[in-house]
Formats: sequence, C-alpha cells, structure tokens
Amino acid sequence: MRRIGRVALWLAALLVLLAAIAAAIFAWHLYGARPRLEGEVRAPGLAAPVAITRDAAGMPTIVATTRADASFALGYLHAQERFFEMDGLRRAAAGELSQLFGPATETADRRVLLHRFRSRARALLAQASPAERAMLARYAAGVNRGLGDLSATPFEYLLLRAEPARWRPEDTILAVFAMYIDLQATLPRIELFRARAERRGGRGLADLLYPSGTPLDAPIDGSVLPSPPLPARLVPQRFPAAVAQPADEATVPGSNNWAVAGRLSTSGSALVANDMHLGIRVPGIWYRARIVVRPAGARTPVLDVTGVTLPGNPTVVAGSNGRIAWGFTNSYIDTSDAVVIEPVAGRAGYYRTPGGPQPIRHIAQRFCVKGACRPFTIDETIWGPIVAIDAFGRRIAMRWTAHDAGAIRLAPAFALERAGSVAAALAIAHRSGIPQQNLIVGDRAGAIGWTIVGQVPHRFGFDGRDAASWADGRRGWRGYLTDAAVPAVIDPAGGRLWTANARVVGGAAFAALGDGGYDTGSRAMRIRDRLFAQSRFGPRDFLSIQLDTTSLRNRWWQQLMLAELRRRGRDPRLAAMLAPVAGWNGRAETASVGYRLIAGFRRTLLADAYRRYMGGQPPFQADYTTPAAEGTLRTLIQARPPALVPPGRRDWGAFLDAGLRTVAESVTADAGDDLDGFTWGAVSPAGVRHPLARAIPGLGLLTDPADQPMPGDSGVVRAQAPGFGASERFAVSPGHEGEGLFHMPSGQSGNPVSPYYLAGHRDWVEGRAAPFLPGATKWTLRMVP
Repeated sequence: MRRIGRVALWLAALLVLLAAIAAAIFAWHLYGARPRLEGEVRAPGLAAPVAITRDAAGMPTIVATTRADASFALGYLHAQERFFEMDGLRRAAAGELSQLFGPATETADRRVLLHRFRSRARALLAQASPAERAMLARYAAGVNRGLGDLSATPFEYLLLRAEPARWRPEDTILAVFAMYIDLQATLPRIELFRARAERRGGRGLADLLYPSGTPLDAPIDGSVLPSPPLPARLVPQRFPAAVAQPADEATVPGSNNWAVAGRLSTSGSALVANDMHLGIRVPGIWYRARIVVRPAGARTPVLDVTGVTLPGNPTVVAGSNGRIAWGFTNSYIDTSDAVVIEPVAGRAGYYRTPGGPQPIRHIAQRFCVKGACRPFTIDETIWGPIVAIDAFGRRIAMRWTAHDAGAIRLAPAFALERAGSVAAALAIAHRSGIPQQNLIVGDRAGAIGWTIVGQVPHRFGFDGRDAASWADGRRGWRGYLTDAAVPAVIDPAGGRLWTANARVVGGAAFAALGDGGYDTGSRAMRIRDRLFAQSRFGPRDFLSIQLDTTSLRNRWWQQLMLAELRRRGRDPRLAAMLAPVAGWNGRAETASVGYRLIAGFRRTLLADAYRRYMGGQPPFQADYTTPAAEGTLRTLIQARPPALVPPGRRDWGAFLDAGLRTVAESVTADAGDDLDGFTWGAVSPAGVRHPLARAIPGLGLLTDPADQPMPGDSGVVRAQAPGFGASERFAVSPGHEGEGLFHMPSGQSGNPVSPYYLAGHRDWVEGRAAPFLPGATKWTLRMVP
C-alpha cells in the first residue's frame, strides 16, 4: 500500500509539473506575442522614417512621407495585433479553414472551394497594375516583419498545434473575398427557395412567399412596389408534417448609415453616421487607425484619414479625411444568378450554350483537413461552378460578380481615402471593386450623396428572380452597368439620406439593381422618421438614433397577439400573457416580458408557416424565411384565405392557436410559473466570444468580456443578437472630426495581456459617447530605413 501511495504521489507531482510547464509555455506565447509599443524598428525599404503613436486605447496614428510606407506600417501593426484573425480571413475565402481547425469547418470549406477564390486571387494579382502590386507587396512586407518581430507566435497557434504561414500579396485579395462570403450567399439561395416553392405550389406560391416588397419599405425615393396577388389555391401535394416551434432567425441584416446636409448639422458640414452590423467576436473585425501622409518638405499632409481598417487590407474602409466622411451598408442588390444547365442529349458531360455544346470542366483540387488531404473535384461551366440541384432536379450553376476580374480593385479604395467632395467620391465608387455596398458620403461643403459601390450586373431577358437557362442566348448578362447607369442620389430636397440593407429606390433603378434579399424597411422607416422629426443634428443626436430600440415591425404583431389572446381568455396560461403584451412599450428592452412574448409569437408563426408551405427543414440554413416573409405572413393572416391555410393546419385559427401554445410552452420551459422572469434580456446576451473559447473550456475566462443582456433585436435600429451587432458606430462631420463619436466592440488588440485589451468595449455596450479621433499619445514607435 505504501508503494502504491508513493506512486500516486509521484504521479500527482508529475501531473503538477506538466501542468506548470504547459502554463509556462502558454504564458510565454501570451507575453511573447504582445505588440511592440515603443522603441525603434529598422525597416529597409522605407522611403523615410515613420512615426507610430498610440493612445491609451491602442489606436495608432501613422505618420509617413508616402502612402506605401504607411501601408508597410499598417501591415506591421495588423500582424502584431491581429494576425490570427487575418489568417482566418484568408483561409475562410480559400476554403482552407479545416487545415487549421479540423472537421468543424469542413462543410463551410467545401462550399467555398467551389468558387476557387485562391486561384482567382492569384489571377487578380497578376492583372493588377504595377502600382497596386507594389502597394500590396509593401503591405505584405510590413505584415511579415510585424509577425517576425513577435517573440512568440500568437497563443491560438499553440492551442491548435499549428504554425502561422507568411502573408502573401494574394492573401490581401483573399481577405476581401472573405467579405464577399460574409456579405453575400455562396449559393443562389433565393432562386433555390423559389424553385422549391414553385414545385410545391406553382409560380403563384413562389411569388407569394418570396416577394420583393413589404409594407414596411421606406426607400429614399418614396416608391412603393405592388404586392403579389394571392394564388387561388395550393397545388395539391403530400406535405410532410411540420412542427411549430420557436425559431431563432438566421443572422439578419442590421447595418445602418445616413447623412444630413450641412444646412441641417450643427457644424455646417454634412454629418454622416455609420454602423456596420456583422458577427462580433474577440477581437473585433475592424482595427482603428489614423493615417497621415506628409511628403518630405511639405508643410501640410496630402492625406489625413481616420477610420476603420480590415486586418489583411491596407486601406481605410470607412471614416473621414477632413473633406469627406463615408460609410457603408450591405446593399442586398442582386449580384448573382442561378443558371439552369441543360444537358445535351446523347453527349454525356456536355451542356448547351449559345455557342453550341460545351463540355463541363472538371477541375481537380485538394481538400485538406488537419494535414489529411484528398481530391476535390469542381464541375465548372462558362457561367460559373455547378453548386446545386434544384427542386426540379436541374443542375444549377452560379453566375456571381465575385468571380469576375473587377470583383476586387484596390486603387479606387486608396483614391476614396483622398476624395475631396461627394461628386468625386461617387465617381470613385463606380470604379470600385468590393462586395456591392450602399455608400453614403457627405462633404465639408455640406453636400450628401448615395450610390452603389461595386459592379452591378446588366441583365437581359429576365429579372434575375428565378433560375433560368441561358442556353439559347436570350437571357444572361451583358457585362455590367456603366457608371452613368448605376443609380445615385445627390443632395435630395429634404437634405437627408438613409439606408438600412433595405430597398433604397424603386422604378427603373430598382429594376436595374434587382433584389438580392433586402431586409424589411422597419429600420429604414425608423431612421427616416427620426431624421424628419428634427431640424438640426449633432453627433450625439445621431448616436441616439443608432441606439434606438423602437420596434415598428412588432407593433403589428402585438395587436394580432392581443386580439388572439382575448379570444382565448379561458386558458390560464394564455390569459397570463395579456397584461405584459398589452403593456409593451414598443421597444426591445432587456427587462421587457411583453417584447419577448411578441417576438416569440412572430418567429414561431413565420417558421411554422414556411416549413409547412415548403415542406420540412431546408438543408443549409435555419429556415425557409427571408426578411420579405414579414409582408407575406401579414397579408395571409389579414386575408385568411381558406385555400391557403398552411398545410397540416385545420384552419387559420388552428394555425394561430399552435403559435400561442408554442409560446406558452416556452414560458413554462424557461420560466416555470414565473412569467416575470421571461424577459428579453434572458435570451439577448451580447455573446462576444473568442472563436476558440467555444471549443476550449476555460479559455473564455481569459479572452472574453463579461457577458450581459443587450437591448435591441432584428428589425430595430440597434440591431442585436448573440454574437451579432454593430461592429462599429461613428457619427462625424468632415473637417470637424474632433467633435465626432465612435464605438467598437472588443477593442484593438487580440492579445489578452495587451495593456489596452478590450479598451472601448464598455463604451460600445453601454452606448457612452467616445471620441472619433485618437486621444493623447501614450506610446511612440519609430520605424527607420
């Protein structure tokens, strides 16, 4: 027994020793990967010394004599602070995440590999101008120097048992492709949904379930789209059973931007607000920076721009340069099409094209999961890769703007940093190559403008809503719209512009842009109403709008729920809901029981109706709904046509009964008999976490900010969901940046032992005003040739 005891003690001591060694190695990686804040870096290739100052929150000001030197310095900072994030971006676009993360990302990689973005990035780099290639090379050199100057690799690589690979110029292009993947679908999702709806219920059902407009639309031109007629009946089919259940909406649009003309601002210059909503994690997606370029001997800078940058890219994405301020929201115009591939009878592997039969190309790739590689074959056509088989059994190729030569152009992004007026900015926008965005820009003279940034397909023969054959040449794309044909609005009479991922224009402009899955106009409507409720604005007024949680969308559902609850008052579970639903104050607040009940009722009915109409669960997202489903279900519930009752429900009353019962069951499951505990805050945590914290127990204690309930929801200006929200917020007048405001979750640094880790996060959570410009200098780093 004594011997066994001694062995046990030795084993325990050994385990303690091994744990101490592991902890020491982990600590060495943490502290060794801290960014260099002070001192001098010798960097051959610089044209002149570069000064990098940081404030207490880690925001740098880069002062260089050339933009190329500033790109080198920014690459150095990105690598020192965010290399693991940058690595994730390039891998996400290339379909190479599984090489780092293993099987967990295999499905995502397989879907992306079909688009061959790694080879497209190389092709775009080869086609770039010498000046663009030189700038990318300088940025990559800065990244690799910054990575090399760390004493240890970032801690994530230790945990994943991997080594970081050097940054290549093509990787910057991949980082932009990663934004295409984040902002646009890698499958022609709506066309596939419409095909399924048509297969199950005829074209009328497809038009009903997937319309282009909703009752909440609030475009800047005031246009209204006609509602599709209700079909006379559903085509009889065997519908598999569907179960009513609460459904979390798939990540929904949430970005907002708006501007008022100088005559309406307190500064006399235009005032611009921007909050781009994306998935939120630790660290955040953006990196703040101020870049000043002052040529040798010059008294004034040729560039002084402040804003957010994307680690992996050397340009300022959104911000202000003293003459213009600009911001983006995802446009949701139609940037891709589903092309039906028609086989050639008697010729296996061939398909019809306007130029005659063509063989499907079989492109061999390798797909690697943690070093284990196997073949992966892509079937490609002249229009793009074959990505799906639709409900009619047709093979579908995807024609996508992301595949084309103009998908990414960096020169216009650098030009936008220097633009001096709204007119100049809009002209640059029409030459730009990025995922198609709503650009709102205002200038120091007081002008404001809106347009679409990026290439807009020029369709002929069809409107892009449904999958179609292009084999006979009567449908397709004639390249892209000319600059003059891309819709734009400059200095509207009301002096106000706004976008919120919803339809912005109607008529011929809408027909040219198409519908790629617009959000309802509930956020746009609220922004519009608040902009017209006031005659003068400063940055704090814009911040108040950015934090607005009023839900115009859910007021309709409140009235419906109240009416249905009153009809069923004898059920004590339903009767208990009456008071909180009736007393809801119209806002998505954390303490609100009424809002959670109403939101749950709405989501349950939407998910249940669409699963029943479409037949079961879709293979590649949470449910079959799109934002436009809001208008469809309202129309159906108001009309209650007997022929269109969701299959499997006896009548519309039974459909609504099931929705109410499901909400009541949720209350019982989550709160028991304590309805007061059934608050919105219980299901609305910020959910800001490090990507690895979900898989590695205890890591979040080191990396993640304290979680807490957040006000807001989909459909409100302060769009919020766990792990989703405003990736930045700013409000600024060009030339008056010192008065501007800024928020960003997670802070600048990706290293938990950085002196400014999570700095600024609390301001974002609580909505406290924080300055747009960097504060007083705390650290200075010099780069010398």
